[in-house]
Amino acid sequence: MRRRLLALLCVTASLVTGCGAVPGIGGSDRHTVTVWLMKDSASQDFLDRFTADFERDHPDLDLDIRIQEWTGIGEKVQTALEGEGEGDGGPDVIEVGNTQVPQYVDGNRLLDLTLESVAKWDKDEWLPGLADPGQRRFHQYGIPWYAANRVVIYRKDLFEQAGITAPPRTREEWLTATEKLNSGGNQGIYLAGQDWYTLSGFIWDEGGDLATEESGRWEGSLDTPAALRGMTYYQRLQALGAGPADADEEHPPQAGVFAAGEVAQIVAVPGLARAVVKQNPALEGKLGYFPVPGKSAAKPGAVFIGGSDLVVPRNTEQREGAVAVVAALAGAEWNTDLARTMNYVPNKAKLASAVAGEEGVAAMAAGAAQGRATPSTPEWAAVEADNPIKTYMTRVLGGADPATEARRASRSITQALTVSAG
Repeated sequence: MRRRLLALLCVTASLVTGCGAVPGIGGSDRHTVTVWLMKDSASQDFLDRFTADFERDHPDLDLDIRIQEWTGIGEKVQTALEGEGEGDGGPDVIEVGNTQVPQYVDGNRLLDLTLESVAKWDKDEWLPGLADPGQRRFHQYGIPWYAANRVVIYRKDLFEQAGITAPPRTREEWLTATEKLNSGGNQGIYLAGQDWYTLSGFIWDEGGDLATEESGRWEGSLDTPAALRGMTYYQRLQALGAGPADADEEHPPQAGVFAAGEVAQIVAVPGLARAVVKQNPALEGKLGYFPVPGKSAAKPGAVFIGGSDLVVPRNTEQREGAVAVVAALAGAEWNTDLARTMNYVPNKAKLASAVAGEEGVAAMAAGAAQGRATPSTPEWAAVEADNPIKTYMTRVLGGADPATEARRASRSITQALTVSAG
């Protein structure tokens, strides 16, 4: 009613002097847009600069940026989405993990931003690994913000000693190089047996997937010929090192293993190199990066892409302000600023030049163009809770029949998705 009254007043006043001349109407009426961003996603300097610029361009809006912890954020977001809007102090914009968007879409609790995405934000240019999880039935709810993905971090000195003059560009070249490096007491690569994110990339490269949807029903698909080819490649690569078959990359942390000085390569986000050098300063200047190689030199291999999307709760009472914040944060100017500031990958491949000066981030950006995400269903969290993919990998690497174990794992994935959905 208040908005309708203001509109009527504005029309009447404009017949005489224009709406802006009426006291209390127009520019003097300010609103606050509350934004939840995750800890360490952006530096305080970036946030200060963004806030000052945004409020200067939107004189009727104030930004209230509140930093959240990742721990327990899922429940906190769910509670906010079920709230009553501005009256309870809830957020108007929320940063969420790209693979978390599907679980928040259910219940019609996010604002549909399809129109803005198509008409104003060049939706088709977004990185698929960020955009796809934010979409449900051709409607866009999550707006890509920034990305991060794995690359190959390698020892330049060990490559030189092995006579390898350039990073490999194909998967077969990678195997050949790694076999050369796997000698003289060095591991050609340290690849933990349960690194299922890296396995996923090989499966996607072969045209397979972890699970597929048909008529609204999700089923595990590790037993398809394409997925099995991905596992075969993983076996060949993993055998060129001493990674444990029954553990993932965090047990033990692979940064420590790499820092010990007898490993030529690991697959990790570029930022892990800082932890490696901190543990072994002698490796300063000796580490390089290249994208995970693809089946041909034409493009890098597929990789799991992580990162964040921005969503707007449907219960917001600051719709226009919230959309303006999303447009600014995800727009080219501030998106590339964030990428340079935080060493992220921008949300569009065409913006990758913004991070070309950083070797590790440039390698990450090249791989991000082939980035994928886990199956876009809110039930996927149930799969990861008791991850049958890890068990499958350990059994195959231990000598079990891949086809048999893949069928077993696929049934477990299907059951987890079905039980959770029910």
